[in-house]
Amino acid sequence: MKNLLFVLLAIFSVSAHAQYNVVNARLERLEANKKTVELTDLDISNKKFVLIKDFDDHTERMFITVNGEQATFVEVFDDKATGETASNIFSGDVVKTENSVLSFRFDMLEGKKVALPVAKNLLATKQKKVLYLVDVNTGERWIDESAINKK
Repeated sequence: MKNLLFVLLAIFSVSAHAQYNVVNARLERLEANKKTVELTDLDISNKKFVLIKDFDDHTERMFITVNGEQATFVEVFDDKATGETASNIFSGDVVKTENSVLSFRFDMLEGKKVALPVAKNLLATKQKKVLYLVDVNTGERWIDESAINKK
């Protein structure tokens, strides 16, 4: 009985390893087709990134500006019905890891400390010579403002 159990366990582990290899190969092909490049030696100092979301009733424009280890996060909300605009200006810091992940922590709202900081983890990628920051939690893509302003 122990031999049968050992054989079944061995077959199961070989099958699971084979499935893992197939899934891993497919993921590598998908990443190769996206043609994105991870940037490990990226200097984002003095860069500005933009994200725009358009909804039925309002538009959200978000900006992240990086100055060395300090960062600013601006949210602008445009109400389509009334035409009013509201904004929040956060400031904080940024830490870059070795895997091109930028960790932002915005703990000041218009100069006052907030109880719960806004945190963003963004992966720096480059696609067709355009620099993007991809939110690792939501998949939203922040684009470098200089790429928008190119003529």
